[in-house]
Amino acid sequence: MDKVIISIVLAVAIMLLFFGNLVWGSVNIPYRDVVSVLTGNQTVSDTYGYIILESRLPQAITALLSGAALATSGLLLQTAFRNPLAGPDVFGISSGAGLAVAIVMLAFGGNISLNNLCLGFLDEECGYAIGGFMAILVSAFAGAMLVMGIITAFSAIVRSHTVLLIIGLMVGYLASSAISLLNFFSTAEGVKSYLIWGMGSFGNVSMDEVRWFVPFAILGLLVSLLLIKPLNAMLLGEQYAENLGFPIRKLRIALLIITGMLTAVVTAFCGPIAFIGLATPHIARLLVGTENHRQLLPVTMLMGAAIALLCNLLCSLPSDGGVVPLNAVTPLFGAPVIIYILVRRR
Repeated sequence: MDKVIISIVLAVAIMLLFFGNLVWGSVNIPYRDVVSVLTGNQTVSDTYGYIILESRLPQAITALLSGAALATSGLLLQTAFRNPLAGPDVFGISSGAGLAVAIVMLAFGGNISLNNLCLGFLDEECGYAIGGFMAILVSAFAGAMLVMGIITAFSAIVRSHTVLLIIGLMVGYLASSAISLLNFFSTAEGVKSYLIWGMGSFGNVSMDEVRWFVPFAILGLLVSLLLIKPLNAMLLGEQYAENLGFPIRKLRIALLIITGMLTAVVTAFCGPIAFIGLATPHIARLLVGTENHRQLLPVTMLMGAAIALLCNLLCSLPSDGGVVPLNAVTPLFGAPVIIYILVRRR
């Protein structure tokens, strides 16, 4: 019964935070006008309608699904590798996406505001070019999936969870080193643009792009729910899980693919987002008091969505109308949780 109450409380919190994301921002809009816009009332000003439907609504939807996706990715990795510090950013997936974006923005002289960014085709005769936000989207997704492929290949060779985690860290360090070199040889404008992207934001997704983001995120979350039984079997040990008929190596590869897809989609649309994937599963464990994924996984999804919506709301609260970078807020929730878990486990 406690698990049901926790889920209901989180669901109510998500609805309140979602509505709060529509009301509060650099321009405060009365909640009655927000309700009127959502219900199709034509008496509200066009300015309010545009802000809510074209900016805040897709931003809130993106935050909700991104938080759930990152939290789910963290839980899957922590269960698969039986390591409390496993997460999408730790395995270098986010760093791979960052490196691909750095190559496009810095090496090719691209910029988020430019409309003529070309991925690998530098002459007019190539007949194909991707510009602006689409270039960032495609490159981030490709980079994240490439690193996921590398980790998946190593997982078929290495049986040790700890060694595979270290390999993921090394891949992340290699990507970070390459990014530093690109920043060193790039222009000041390119470095500034890349730093802004690296701060993370749920506000980069328009309503048209939400139509692409939502199906991929929901598909990954639904597939994760189908793996509850094998995840519970893995908690009892690899040998026990194999005796129950679950092929551990194939299952671990499947978990990496799902995690890579979820992380790649979020990073491609929102930039690298720290700590949500790493810390949220631990908060959910503290709430439900069990490792049973039938209760833990849904609560982790809800908790990730709530934390992402709360962080996005805090980013837009400054009184001067500015917006705080997302990755300046997420560590305020994530870092204390990780420190507490490490101290608690000695």
